[in-house]
Amino acid sequence: MKYLLKNGTVISGAGTRKQDVLVEGEKIIKVGEDLSQPDAKVVDVSGKLLFPGFIDGHTHFDLEVAGTVTADDFETGTRAAILGGTTLVIDFASQDKGGHTLKEGLEKWHKKADGKCSCDYSFHMSIVEWNEETKKEIQDMINEGITSFKLYMTYPAMIVDDEDLYKIIKALNEKGCFAGVHCENAGVIDALIQEAKAQGKLGPENHPLVRPDTMEAEAVHRLLVIAKEAGAPVMVVHLTNRKAYEEIVRARENGQTVFAETCPQYLLLDDSVYSKPDFEGAKYVCAPPIRKKEDQDCLWKALADGDIQTVATDQCSFTLAQKAMGKADFTKIPGGLPGVQTRGTLLYTYGVRTGKITVEKMCQLLCENPAKLYGVYPNKGAIAEGSDADIVVFDPEKENVISAETHAYNTDNNPYEGFEVHGDIDKVFLRGNLAVDEGKLVQEKLGAYIKRGLRQPLA
Repeated sequence: MKYLLKNGTVISGAGTRKQDVLVEGEKIIKVGEDLSQPDAKVVDVSGKLLFPGFIDGHTHFDLEVAGTVTADDFETGTRAAILGGTTLVIDFASQDKGGHTLKEGLEKWHKKADGKCSCDYSFHMSIVEWNEETKKEIQDMINEGITSFKLYMTYPAMIVDDEDLYKIIKALNEKGCFAGVHCENAGVIDALIQEAKAQGKLGPENHPLVRPDTMEAEAVHRLLVIAKEAGAPVMVVHLTNRKAYEEIVRARENGQTVFAETCPQYLLLDDSVYSKPDFEGAKYVCAPPIRKKEDQDCLWKALADGDIQTVATDQCSFTLAQKAMGKADFTKIPGGLPGVQTRGTLLYTYGVRTGKITVEKMCQLLCENPAKLYGVYPNKGAIAEGSDADIVVFDPEKENVISAETHAYNTDNNPYEGFEVHGDIDKVFLRGNLAVDEGKLVQEKLGAYIKRGLRQPLA
């Protein structure tokens, strides 16, 4: 099928231009002014913004956690993603503790995802045990198109100690790969939890108090000291606060390569949500927690300045019944929020339209930077000749209200309930296939597994 998208404004990190886009099969074959192609279906996109397909580098679908499984699997989650303009998600396959291999983890996640996805997909690999056999498997993962990894400084089932942290990031760097790291000080958090419980403090309002910003910042600092010794680049995932951000700034000033990611919940919500009545605060339990208004301001400025490279979602959704597992003990509330369907519209409404970031910066954060960091640029992340025809037709004037009654998640709650958006998804092309039209999913399960190359320079 050939499509000719006429009269739109093509967005890139370098600027915006009124251009037409010619698509044939899965690829973009021409971008220019006043294009014509007699055998193509003409799509008038006057007044619309044309973004490359959004990339979400941090999702958790079909994940077993806290004695339950996320409400959204790869089928429902990627439907929501494509409706939100995301044409590629990078989820997390994981090794299991107890002598299991990376290969076993990858096979397990392929079984969860293959044949079910409505957008393209790939995996990071979470390493939870380190030994000579795991080290040998790094090249096997690269051969499978996995070039980024995940490490945890918290959670008993996932945590690696400082010794292994050093060894892993050094070994990954030797192969041209890097790790994203969940940074929280597990030991002090456990002590704070014990103190809270001893005082009978069991409600969700205590969640941010036992996981304070200082314990995220301390872990970021420790990670970056270790990374410097290892001579390795790292990414701090789901960055939430000023103190942790300042640790990254200091490390960069000392010559380190440090990437950072944040999420919409840390840009748009504050910790007052945990004190909502009738256990409603449980909806917002995630780790690290949502912080304060001044932290939001810091993160927005860091985005504008290019100090945070990507905005992902850390999508990890649960129903209210699942959240209620922690009614008598906030530490048993499954942690995570949905986000893949609304990331782009929220960033446009509350970032671009308010002047916090430019539309070009939005393209860098959602498209170009993750494509380069995760080794798929310019096949993904660009509207250019030869690129995959992953195109978001974005209506900057379409208005909507976010609601659990209308979202595509398999959940009965939405953390952005009632948020008004000014700018929304009109159409989405996935490798040349019209998957979303007038905001409705018209083709599903077209997603393919994407093998990724090594990280590319952002500049």
